[in-house]
Amino acid sequence: MPDQSDTIGARVREFRLIRDYSLQELGRQAHVSASQLCRIERGERYPSEPILAAVARALGVSVSVLRGQPYVQALQRDQLDALLTPISTAFDDWDLAPDDAPAPRPLRRLEAEMAELVALRVAAEYMEIAGRLPGLISEIAIATQLQPVGHRQERAHALQAEAARTAAIVAYRLGYMDLARLALSRMAVAAPHSGDPRQVAIERYERAQMAADNSRLSRGVSLMRHALRDLDDDGDRSTRAVRGTLQLRAAVLSARAGDDSAAEDWLGQATELAGVTGETRDYALAFGPLNVRLHQIATAGDRDDHAKALEHARAVQLPDGYAPTRAAHYWIDRARAEAWTAHQAAALISLRAARTASPQLTRYHHSVHETVATLLRARQRADASLRSFAEWCGI
Repeated sequence: MPDQSDTIGARVREFRLIRDYSLQELGRQAHVSASQLCRIERGERYPSEPILAAVARALGVSVSVLRGQPYVQALQRDQLDALLTPISTAFDDWDLAPDDAPAPRPLRRLEAEMAELVALRVAAEYMEIAGRLPGLISEIAIATQLQPVGHRQERAHALQAEAARTAAIVAYRLGYMDLARLALSRMAVAAPHSGDPRQVAIERYERAQMAADNSRLSRGVSLMRHALRDLDDDGDRSTRAVRGTLQLRAAVLSARAGDDSAAEDWLGQATELAGVTGETRDYALAFGPLNVRLHQIATAGDRDDHAKALEHARAVQLPDGYAPTRAAHYWIDRARAEAWTAHQAAALISLRAARTASPQLTRYHHSVHETVATLLRARQRADASLRSFAEWCGI
């Protein structure tokens, strides 16, 4: 049996006792029954996203705290925490170049390297990104200050926005929320000067995830509404793909907030738009009919309808060469649905598929940790393959 001291339920109980709340008092503030909370604390039930957000709000902590991010021991073992610190330092030089800084490379060279890092980001190769990103952030900052007003300066600001976005995504995936917020604040400064309104919308898309993590789901949906309002549908395929991505995020956040009607409405809009755009990968955002189906799985799981999530998942056939992070998310969501519908063997197979698609994303993903813990609790004696997977991801 797994150690029960490092689960969502254990952390809920810990913070409840710190706040000196009874189960009834926490239930009253979170609008969750005391019996549900009791089962969650005992590890007999995994809280749906709406319940988790409500409990986090009532306890005055972020959702990531209840999930146990970051996974400090695993991060330190992989030395990622030491690699991320220089990224924060690089942002200190965002608008003031060091006196002894060498001249930056031409913009085209910087754009080529940024494209390499975006490809690594899509593959969730966080260690290599963390090693290369600090120097690139500083170099782009210097290049931006040296460009004349006009298109060249817009290109430099676009590079700044993408570098900041990359830092935010890596930091968020590893649970470094303060660094993620700092990076997004830098992106918010650079994006409006890039000459590309889609960059502004994407910054709000990324920021909505931060709002959700702090249990501000309605704020996240509001950010999506504002982004859609400000990003006119100009008929361009890339613009429509970004708009569709915003709609999908609004659908997920609405589902987590327990607003099923709004979630279905957002999914309907995205489905209609995906029929027009087809499959796209602009701005490293996978949008199209397939991604809409993947979000149907996620929203069903977030509503605690795991049978429906599994039904959606079984209808999906991932194409060869699909973005590794999106493929991993599919297998992670499928594993969650399988674990909670008593398909334990299938869930472990799905977790292994996620690990094959994107090892680093899978290893640190909060849902993987909770799904593995669920599988361990379901067995009196875990077999060697499950124990090995649990050890690999730090459980």
